[in-house]
Amino acid sequence: MGKNAKKAYLEAIRWRYHQAKRLEKTKILDEFCAVCHYHRKYALRKLAAAPLKTSRSKPGKPSRYNRPDIMKALKVIWLASGQMASKRLQVAIPLWLPQYEKTYGAIADDVRYLLLAMSAATMDRLLEGVRVTVGKRGLSGTKPGTLLKKQIPIQAGVWDVTQPGFMEADTVAHCGDSLAGDFAWSLTMTDICTGWTEYRVTWNKGSNEVLLRIKEIEKALPFQLQG
Repeated sequence: MGKNAKKAYLEAIRWRYHQAKRLEKTKILDEFCAVCHYHRKYALRKLAAAPLKTSRSKPGKPSRYNRPDIMKALKVIWLASGQMASKRLQVAIPLWLPQYEKTYGAIADDVRYLLLAMSAATMDRLLEGVRVTVGKRGLSGTKPGTLLKKQIPIQAGVWDVTQPGFMEADTVAHCGDSLAGDFAWSLTMTDICTGWTEYRVTWNKGSNEVLLRIKEIEKALPFQLQG
């Protein structure tokens, strides 16, 4: 992480540290040390210091959104919804709030109002520090190489995606934090023109099993598979 990124991350979590209770402060300090690779005492001095004043800072009341209860709901919904962009998250929050309250309990009326009134720009600001810690690339189950590429026929021209039948496909590993051992893989195939999507699941990612799932999808399609 660069110097500017560390500075931005520090400012994003400092208000959380000052408002947190003792146990929560310890967790924030552990997180800060792990992300920025700082010595614990140095990181503690950084967090305990008063917020930095910049030429862009404006006088007046602190933001009404800088509250732990609002931040918790926003973070949980953002993670549960697949870490979507803030403009999409703004539209999704009214749909996710009922489920959030079923899981974590009812929220105060003012918290609900502020979450529903929050702009995409405010969401970006509040989630800036969270994205630094959780916005890491996932595990990849695909090994790069040129051997198989020579055996797979590839169409060099441009597909006519104005008609159905040309599909994109991908597999996703459901393995948690490790690719070791046996686990399920999902195969997703989506038609570019219509958006028609088929899902299948395989145990591990052997070529025979994946080919069987592709043939199953081909038989189930309401149109002919063309590419």
